[in-house]
Amino acid sequence: MESLRKVAAELRGIAIELSHQARTPHLGSSLSCADIIAALYWKILDTGPERADDPTRDRFILSKGHAVTTLYAALAKRGYFPEEELQTFNQYGSRLPEHPAPGCVPGIDLATGSLGHGLSVGLGIAIANRIQKIDKRVFVLLSDGECNEGSVWEAAMLASAHQLDKLRTIVDFNKWQATGRSAEVMQLEPLEEKFAKFGWETCRIDGHDLQSLVEQLEKPRKAPFALIADTIKGKGVSIMEDDNNWHYRIPTKKEVEDAKAELGLA
Repeated sequence: MESLRKVAAELRGIAIELSHQARTPHLGSSLSCADIIAALYWKILDTGPERADDPTRDRFILSKGHAVTTLYAALAKRGYFPEEELQTFNQYGSRLPEHPAPGCVPGIDLATGSLGHGLSVGLGIAIANRIQKIDKRVFVLLSDGECNEGSVWEAAMLASAHQLDKLRTIVDFNKWQATGRSAEVMQLEPLEEKFAKFGWETCRIDGHDLQSLVEQLEKPRKAPFALIADTIKGKGVSIMEDDNNWHYRIPTKKEVEDAKAELGLA
């Protein structure tokens, strides 16, 4: 897993640089899901840049669209578009907007960032795949905060009713929302048990344990699957870890340099 840990560090480094150069927030949220995205794009997803429009591929929806810098970094590193294009992030006319939109760069199928919609769309794709006899998986990455939305639980009920065993959701449970601790905003716990009561297979793991992430995400399932990934907002950079100020703060040039050194990228 050492090579995968290096990939995750590189994704974090790119996200930090993009936040600095484009003056965009949500950095803590991008760092908390870097291990999840690294596991998906380097070990799990049956897809690739040459199949970006192929309907017979695994699908990934970043429902927490505000963390898109990490996804852009992964797509660039995987060859979906030139890495140098990352320098245009959030510029006028760029294919890399601050929140993802369909038709921007290859590998992005859905406009996300208005939270609570990703699982419903993933559910629709899973149903369409079944109708068309496409035996592929659909992965949806949620934030814990968007689990406040009723649409998430409507999708959870329908997925269970149809036993959509190819539908996988991962909750990036970093314990923070925009204005405070997730537990202070809405009572999410016990989140794993809630998905289980809705008829889903469930598992809860350390969301930064790459070995566990790969093992759980690649297992075949007999029902829709919810992986509750306990993560740390701002993971990988000590001054950012578990500090919700980095939902809004922009790193200085020195903070970028220090962060990259801490990540082993300097």
